[in-house]
Amino acid sequence: LRAGLADSVAEAGALLDRAGRDGGSALVVGRPDGGAAGARPPAPGARPMIDLVRPRPALAPVAARLLAGAWLVESLDRLPDDFAGTAATATGRVLFGATGELRQAPAAGDGRLLEERNRRDRLIAAAEQAAGAEAAAAAAAEAAQGAVAAAHERRDGAEGALRSAVRERDEAAESVRRADWLIERRREGSTDGPGAVRRAELVAELRAERRLAEQVELARMERRRRIAALGRRAAAEARTAADAERAAAALRAAAEAVGARRQAAEGELAADEQRGQSTAAELRDCAREEADIQRRLREASEQVTGAEVRAQQTRDAQAERAADLAQVAQALGHEPGSEHAAPLAQALPDERRAELEVRVERLARRREQLGPVNPLAKDEYEEAVAHVEELETQRSDLESAMAELQGLIRETDRRIRESFEETFEAAARNFEDVVSHLFPGGRGRLRLVRPEGPRAVIGGQDGAGEEGEAEASESDVDGEPAQAEAGVEIEVTPAGKATKRLSLMSGGEKSLVALAFLFAVFLARPCPFYILDEVEAALDDANIDRFLQLVRRFSDRAQFIVVTHQKRTMDAADCLYGVSMGGDGVSKVVSRRLPRRDDDGEPRERRFEPGAEGGEADAERAAAEETRAA
Repeated sequence: LRAGLADSVAEAGALLDRAGRDGGSALVVGRPDGGAAGARPPAPGARPMIDLVRPRPALAPVAARLLAGAWLVESLDRLPDDFAGTAATATGRVLFGATGELRQAPAAGDGRLLEERNRRDRLIAAAEQAAGAEAAAAAAAEAAQGAVAAAHERRDGAEGALRSAVRERDEAAESVRRADWLIERRREGSTDGPGAVRRAELVAELRAERRLAEQVELARMERRRRIAALGRRAAAEARTAADAERAAAALRAAAEAVGARRQAAEGELAADEQRGQSTAAELRDCAREEADIQRRLREASEQVTGAEVRAQQTRDAQAERAADLAQVAQALGHEPGSEHAAPLAQALPDERRAELEVRVERLARRREQLGPVNPLAKDEYEEAVAHVEELETQRSDLESAMAELQGLIRETDRRIRESFEETFEAAARNFEDVVSHLFPGGRGRLRLVRPEGPRAVIGGQDGAGEEGEAEASESDVDGEPAQAEAGVEIEVTPAGKATKRLSLMSGGEKSLVALAFLFAVFLARPCPFYILDEVEAALDDANIDRFLQLVRRFSDRAQFIVVTHQKRTMDAADCLYGVSMGGDGVSKVVSRRLPRRDDDGEPRERRFEPGAEGGEADAERAAAEETRAA
């Protein structure tokens, strides 16, 4: 606890010593009421608090009023019993004589108060959370008990219904057996007689009664078992209810303790807030007075600074006039210490002053007519020469770099031209071979076409001028004249036709020419695989066969992925991948690997031709598939 009652100052000090670093306060009950605080020291070695502070003159009355009757003592035990002022020690222990309260300041100061408030908030949050958890647990327990009771009721009802059904089934079975037996006995009645029939009936009834007795015994045992189970469940529920009540009692006790602790902390917080507000008000008053004093001090400082500036300006003006006078005296040939260089004892007459002023103005105009003189012209010239030399150095570096770049460009162009010529020659030879296959009896070739006409002129200059000759000389540095970029022209002449232009060919012939050029480039610069999308769409069956022969011919060099709707192309493929819609209307991805030969070693029969295995239905479905053949 941080507060307590004591019968004497010594006992109150012992209580505060046990409080530790948290501090506290104690009220001395048996202390008599003191009178007014006197001006004499209450104990040997006591010093007034006002002597230990150095307030500003404007705040001195406020400090004297606040610290009136406050003393700094070595020990509170030496104070008289009728002491009515305020005494404090260097360890932070304070005695208020008017109320008899002994207080120990905490070691942490205001931080301790904030820590207590935070701890109070945490305790409140924990209590609220615990209350919520308790309510949730109670609700869950009630819901669980209700669910268990409902489950038990449903189980009891089901067991009763099961027993009733079993009993009815046994009774029905027994009735059936008895009826069968009676029918059988009646059929044999001619030999046994009525006594035998009656005896059999009695035996059957006796057996039925025994079965009923066994069923009753089984039902009695089942009820005993259920009663025992219900007893155990009731005992378990009683123990659970007792545990829940103990937990609820503990939670209520914790909530009450937390509430009491919270109320105590709130009271301490309210008291501390009140003291803090009063201290803050005094600090605000002190701050206002300090601001006023600072404002007056700034105004006085500004006035002093202005006076110093004006005095310095006066001294500077006097020094300038003295320097001008010495310079004029030196220009006139007088010694600095002569009487002609000294200031005049009396002012000049007005006529003489006016004459001198006119002369000074005339000399000033003559000086202005001479024009401005730049004393830094030599330095600026040297800087300009250095800048020009630096620019020359940079220009030479740029020119050498440009020459190197132009050489690299010419070398790159030469290599590109050589590579293009090699590729073009190989593609041209391959093009003639492929065209002879796709166009039986026809021929075709690739040739370079260079633009004809006058040389290009840059920027509207004359191509025959000096600059044109300079450009021609730069382009011929390596002995190779600059050439314009050439184009490639395709010439194809089918068998029996004299046309060579592609624009005069049919769509199928254009497709064959495109395929021939594609395979010519492929043979010149092969790739691992090629993707052909509907390339044979415009071809007839004969040309499709030629295309497929070409693909099969080069299939050992690369892999061909063909997107097609042609049956012949699908039939020639090794693998089929496509999307098909079944009879249920759901699309699915299908794939199939096709062997090149049948099981008997014969070439594979075309699956999509009429009469092949699968029938016309398979041909129609396959024609509707969008297939990728690889």
